[in-house]
Amino acid sequence: MLKGIIKSFRIKQWVKNSFLFAGIIFDRQLFNSTAFLNTAFGFLIFCTLSSAVYFLNDVFDIEADRMHPTKSSRPIASGKISVITAISIAILLCLLALSSAFYLSKPFFILGTIYFLINILYSKWLKHIPILDVMIIASGFVIRVLAGVSLIKVDRFSPWLYVVTTLLSLFIGFGKRRAELVLLSKDANQHRIVFEGYSLPLLDQLITIVSSITLVSYSLYTFSAPNLPDNHSMMLTIPFVLYGIFRYLYLIQIEQTGGAPEELVLKDRPLRISVLLYGLSVLIIFYLL
Repeated sequence: MLKGIIKSFRIKQWVKNSFLFAGIIFDRQLFNSTAFLNTAFGFLIFCTLSSAVYFLNDVFDIEADRMHPTKSSRPIASGKISVITAISIAILLCLLALSSAFYLSKPFFILGTIYFLINILYSKWLKHIPILDVMIIASGFVIRVLAGVSLIKVDRFSPWLYVVTTLLSLFIGFGKRRAELVLLSKDANQHRIVFEGYSLPLLDQLITIVSSITLVSYSLYTFSAPNLPDNHSMMLTIPFVLYGIFRYLYLIQIEQTGGAPEELVLKDRPLRISVLLYGLSVLIIFYLL
């Protein structure tokens, strides 16, 4: 059962919470010890809060997961962890995370509470509504960025990054839905009601629209945001973003993967290299040039 509990924490998905570091990186405060420690603490709080959501989500989806080709092996769906145990762990994690968030910062506590409530509403009801379900997922990433910004004294963080985060999250979310639809094929509606409102042509159109706007928005950010270097060197990061989006499109349409985007970043070498090179280029432009 202990192994099942650890697995239910979904540690691999904690990579999503790295969006909290957007504030100190893009506001050029990465080497500010106070800002870094606050953000690192906030990251751990959101990891704890996320795990509480995952436990409750697995409880809500227990019947659907048992019929899923891969999710049926999850500890709660397979019966390795009882529903009562899962709910108890979720409550403890939530109390620990929110009490720590209140100690860290009241705005951070409010954002953490909103994040938790939205995810509960999503797990119980909103994930059954086409398009809105992906928009709710995207809002979670924006809240993470807002939460990270709330922990520092902002000097140069551009509002453009909220737009880019929203669009990139929508792109990944629709890609995830496409991968799930392909995996489940004709049985998709039996696993999730929301798939009754999706089709591959619709998802491909949405992905095309969102990916295009994401690239345009990020490009506009690199040369129009007032906080960037005057020599427009931030434009040098555009090729990495471009390749990352193209690679993800390749993975979901050719390789038929993408149901777990957070795992793709860790497992797919070209995508991982692209992300690392992007991060390195941002650090060089912001902190060395």
